[in-house]
Amino acid sequence: MDTSLFKWFCLDIDRHYSFSASSGIIQVLSDLLSFDRMKLILIPRKLSQSQSYKSIRAVETAVTILCKGGDDGSSNGCLSTLKFSTQVLSLVLSWGQLCAQKRGFHVLSPNISSATSTVVELIDAWDDEYDGVVINPESLPLSANAFACALRASLSNWKLKGKRGVWLKILQGQADLVPIAIQEGFDYHHAESGYVMLVYWIPNEPCTLPASPSHQIGVAGFVINDKKQVLVVKEKCPCSCSGVWKLPTGYINKSEDIFDGVMREVKEETGVDTIFLEMVAFRHAHLLAFEKSDLLFVCMLKPLSHVITIDEKEIQAAKWMPIDEVIGQPFYEEDHMTKKVIDIGIAAYEDGYRGFTAHQLASKLDGKLSYLYYLNNNDASKHY
Repeated sequence: MDTSLFKWFCLDIDRHYSFSASSGIIQVLSDLLSFDRMKLILIPRKLSQSQSYKSIRAVETAVTILCKGGDDGSSNGCLSTLKFSTQVLSLVLSWGQLCAQKRGFHVLSPNISSATSTVVELIDAWDDEYDGVVINPESLPLSANAFACALRASLSNWKLKGKRGVWLKILQGQADLVPIAIQEGFDYHHAESGYVMLVYWIPNEPCTLPASPSHQIGVAGFVINDKKQVLVVKEKCPCSCSGVWKLPTGYINKSEDIFDGVMREVKEETGVDTIFLEMVAFRHAHLLAFEKSDLLFVCMLKPLSHVITIDEKEIQAAKWMPIDEVIGQPFYEEDHMTKKVIDIGIAAYEDGYRGFTAHQLASKLDGKLSYLYYLNNNDASKHY
C-alpha cells in the first residue's frame, strides 16, 4: 500500500469532512492497513470527538479508493482478498454509525492524483407542524444524478432525525425528476396546473398523512324577482338534465368564497347581477367526476338587474320563468331532490324558511379572516 495515499486521505479528512471518529475507528483503520499506529498522528485531534455520520455509501467509496491496489499497483492489492473485503465492510458499517456530517458529505474522486472531492448537499427543506418535512421546490438540483444523490442523503438524514412525512413538490419544468423520486419510494398525492405533489412516509407504521383533495365545490343560484319568476337556464350538455329549465349552477374557483362564486356563476351564465342573501341547502354526493365527492350549495340571491345576456359557449337559453312552470316540468316530478330544492327556495322567498347567512370572523387557528355560515335570528328581515 502506498503510504502517500493514506497520508493524503488523512489530510483530506482534515480539509473537507469536518467530522470526527472514535479511537476505536482509528484502531480498526490502523490494523486494517497494517500501518504503525504512530503514523496516525496526521489525523487531527478533532477526529476523537464523537458525532454520527449518515452516509455509509460515501464512506464506503472513500475507503475503497484509499485501499485500492497494492504497493506495486497490481491487482494483488488488499481489496483482492476476501478477508480484506470483510474488514472493509465492517469498517464501513462502524464508521457509518460514528462519523458525522452536518451540511453535506464528500465523495472522493476516483482520480487519486487530483485528490478532489464532490460535495453532495442536503436538499433544502423546512419542518412542518407534524414532525414532517416540506421540501423547497426551488432548491431541487436540475441534474438527475445530483437530485438522486441529494434525495437519498436527505432521506437518510430525516430518518435519523425521526421525521415522519416528506412532502415533495415538483414543478412542471422539473418533471424529469418525478420518475427518480418514485423510484426512491415517493408516491403521488395530487397534481394541479404547474406541479405535482409527491409524498414519502418514513415510519414503519400506517401512514397518517392527509389524503389528496377529495371534494369539488359547486353552487346553485336561486334568483327570484318580485313577479315570482325564477331565473332558469338550459345548458349545452348531453347530461340527464339536457333540455330542462334549471337553476344556474357551476363550480367555485380556487380561494373564492361561496357567496362570491354563486354570484359570479349567475352573472357569467345569464348576465344578471345579484346580491347574496342566504344559503338555504346543500347536497353531498360521492363518486362523481373523477370519482370525487361533490358538495353543492344552494343560495338565495336577489336580482339587481333583469336583462338576460347568455354565455353561448355553455348556455343554450335563459329566461325568467314562473314558479309553477318550473316545478311543472316532468323532470322535477321524477327528481325528488331537485324538487325539494325548489320548494325550499319558494319557502325562503315567502319568508317561511330561514337559511344560513355569511359572517366574517377571525380565527386563531390560522390567524385569518374567513366566513362562517350560520342561522342568525338577529339578522334583519329579508327583502326580495
